[in-house]
Amino acid sequence: MSAPVGVRFPSESSTSAARTVLADALRKADPVGARAVENETNWRRNYLTHFRRAVEAGIGDAAAAHAIAEDGLRSAHALMRYDDVSLDEAIGGTALNQAFHTRTIRGTAAPETQLSIPYRGERLAGKALVDQLDRWVADGVITRSASEAVQTVQEHPEWLRLEGDTVAVLGAGAEMGPYRALLRWGASCVALDLPRPDVQDRIRTLATDLAGTTHVPARILTSGHDDTGADLLTELPGIAHWLGGIEGRLVVGNYCYADGGTHVRLSMAADALAEDLVGRHPDTALAFLATPTDAFAVPAEEVRSANEAYRTGARLLRTPLRLVSGGRLLQRHYAPGADPGVCDALVPQQGPNYAFAKRLQRWRATTSRAAGTTVSLNVAPATRTRSVVKNKALAAAYAGSHRFGVEVFDPATSNTLMAALLVYDLRAGAAPQAEPWQDEAVNAAHGGLWTTAYDPRSALGLAAVLGIGALRG
Repeated sequence: MSAPVGVRFPSESSTSAARTVLADALRKADPVGARAVENETNWRRNYLTHFRRAVEAGIGDAAAAHAIAEDGLRSAHALMRYDDVSLDEAIGGTALNQAFHTRTIRGTAAPETQLSIPYRGERLAGKALVDQLDRWVADGVITRSASEAVQTVQEHPEWLRLEGDTVAVLGAGAEMGPYRALLRWGASCVALDLPRPDVQDRIRTLATDLAGTTHVPARILTSGHDDTGADLLTELPGIAHWLGGIEGRLVVGNYCYADGGTHVRLSMAADALAEDLVGRHPDTALAFLATPTDAFAVPAEEVRSANEAYRTGARLLRTPLRLVSGGRLLQRHYAPGADPGVCDALVPQQGPNYAFAKRLQRWRATTSRAAGTTVSLNVAPATRTRSVVKNKALAAAYAGSHRFGVEVFDPATSNTLMAALLVYDLRAGAAPQAEPWQDEAVNAAHGGLWTTAYDPRSALGLAAVLGIGALRG
């Protein structure tokens, strides 16, 4: 099999790349953990332990957390290739296999002048939105800081247009991306996604029907089909050259998703692009969505909520289930008094490539924030996106998750909520926290995974069993 064109692994194995990078990330901060990664004989099954360890090794030691992020990214950039040269060499070069010019589409609608979030068939604004935010906090669905951030945006509707900023939405067609919400508010966007007619049609329709201004890359070399769109994997140098010419402050948001190793390749392409643009234009800001199905250090307030849920839970059901499963089912989420606790919600069904791709993004947020770059990275809730519900096991688990205090959001609610948090991050000027894990914990909309009584994986199978009936109904 020939190597993939453009951004690629040095071999056919994404597994080998992930192990090399994670071991290098841990080598200074946790040498024992690095050796454990290198000696792992069943990566597909046991990668969960190593990704959790890469979080734990940085808790309480900001220098270690920064070293893990910096060394992991350095290793990934040294490893990944663009055709036959290094990724960084390709993006910084002058040889372009495609050149782009800008096509601008101006929306026809009036911008919305107040924040509203769609939820269960309604659009919540004003007091109704505040009441729902309060319910989510009380139910342990979002952090108190997330509620306060959204209310701050609600009090400053002039922020919604993001005057002076242009948000480059990488993966503009993604269900979880902010493209639609930003256009409703009248913001300026760059919509970057694949040069496929169906994708570009959706981008143009939203750009025309909503209120904002959209810039799309138009291809100078065409094959006679739709000439808009660009492929991050195969046209990265041309995209970097084109985006570098966009006027005003650029906010580079990575919302790309793909199955398997392609997701890692996309994360690395977006990372190289972000690093290049920040290097040439230091005022460039970066934006990411963190998945809730990952391992995070969790503040004491969320730990207390989870422990209270465990204390008041259905003990008569829990005890026999634990006995018959040999202790595997319904394990306590956190030890009493943990501060912070570790929520390990990594999901085996999503696989090691997904975990690797999302960890690269968290590392970039950590290193860029430390360097003074404006960064928005917020934990998003579990959401019924097409990529999730096509996995039958995950779809069943999501359908049964409410039995354990986890709320799964519709895409329209999630992407608007997260777009509001993006606006907050770009306008409020909040200072970084003392440790990287604390930056990740602020404004988290984790959907209840952080506050559920049980270790998420110990309840996943039972949630799936309970959810099968709901899906059939």
